[in-house]
Formats: sequence, C-alpha cells, structure tokens
Amino acid sequence: MPRRRRPPRSGALTELPPLKILSQIAALQGLYYIAALILFCFTALVMGTHFSPDLVFGWSAVRGDTTEGWLMGFIWVIDGGMLTALAIIILIGRSKLVLDFAISLHVIHLVVVSFYTGQLPHNTAWWLTMAAASAVAVILGTWGCRYRELKPISFGGGGGGGGGTSGNNTSGVNGAAGGSGDGEAPADGDEEQGFSRGRGRGRGRDGAGEYEMVRMNESNTETVR
Repeated sequence: MPRRRRPPRSGALTELPPLKILSQIAALQGLYYIAALILFCFTALVMGTHFSPDLVFGWSAVRGDTTEGWLMGFIWVIDGGMLTALAIIILIGRSKLVLDFAISLHVIHLVVVSFYTGQLPHNTAWWLTMAAASAVAVILGTWGCRYRELKPISFGGGGGGGGGTSGNNTSGVNGAAGGSGDGEAPADGDEEQGFSRGRGRGRGRDGAGEYEMVRMNESNTETVR
C-alpha cells in the first residue's frame, strides 16, 4: 500500500505558483534597494560627504565604534525592518508568508554584499544590524498582515436601506400596538398563518376545515375529571 503524502502546510509557499513567488521576491528586493539608495543619498547629502555604492552594497560602513557606523546601522534597520514590513503588507498580505519573504530578502542581500565585496562580512555590528532588521520586518509584517486578514469585509449595501427597514419594522410594531390599544385585535397576521386569536371561529393551521370554540358545561368538566 503506497504511503499517503502529507498535505502541505496551510499558507506555505507551495500554494503559490513559482512565477508569482519570484516576481514578489524581485519586487521586494527592488523596493529594498531603491529605499536604501534614497536614504543613504539623503544621509550623505545632510552629512556633507560623498555618496558611494559601498554604503548600500558594502558592509564596512556599519560599525559599532563610530557614530557614523551607528547611523548607517540605524538606516538599515529602518529600510530592512520598517519599510520592508510595509512592502510585505502591501504586496504579500499573508501573515504565514511574512517570515519566508523577510528572511529570503536578507539572505539575498547577504549574497549580493558578498559578491560585491568579494568576501563575507567581518563586522559583528553588520550581522547584528541585519538580524535586528529581519526581526523588525517579521514582527511588524506579521502584525500588519493579521490586521488586514481580520478586518471586516464589506459586501456593499448602504446603511440607508437597513435604516429604512428598521424604521418600517418599528412603525409596524407601533401600529400593531396602537391598534390593539384601540380595541381592534390585530388578527390579520395570525389568520394568515392559519389560526385566529381572540375570536370564536377560525381556521386550522393547515387551512382545511373550521373550528368553533364552545364553552364547556360544569357537568362535562366534572365528568372528565
């Protein structure tokens, strides 16, 4: 007897077509580097220094012994953490896929940095910065995607219709109450259901035959008892 294959994990990457996965990863990676270029260009302009691609594709600028190194690390946390989480919420929108895409993005960045510099990063501060950015992206991305998933879905339909319906229902109830207060028994609705209330004659529930309420004599009552 052949073994039954275990069903894939709900929300796993296997549920998505490979081309869609690659396109989403490429879009996230492109936005990641575009945001990094903008942030580092702005920082270099404010600091009055020359912009270099090493700030984006290198690892030597992130250091823990200088203020500039701490600033570069903070920019990477903003880019790889907060902005990446926002991009994942908009493009992916599924909480179960946040971890996969966030880790994949930073692993690809590690490969790009290693090819650009020709060696693996040596600075401990760079590794800690990437780990912090990944954690921020996962936490914020998961929270944002779950918020979108749990958001109530609106199927259209204006509130005016519901208000009018409730108003009609309320007026109907008030009208029925008023009619009963004036001494007129609102028996139309009951008669439509096949029985009469408050009258001596009426129809059965099935609409067939009639009945008449007759007062029982005391002697008959005693005999029944």
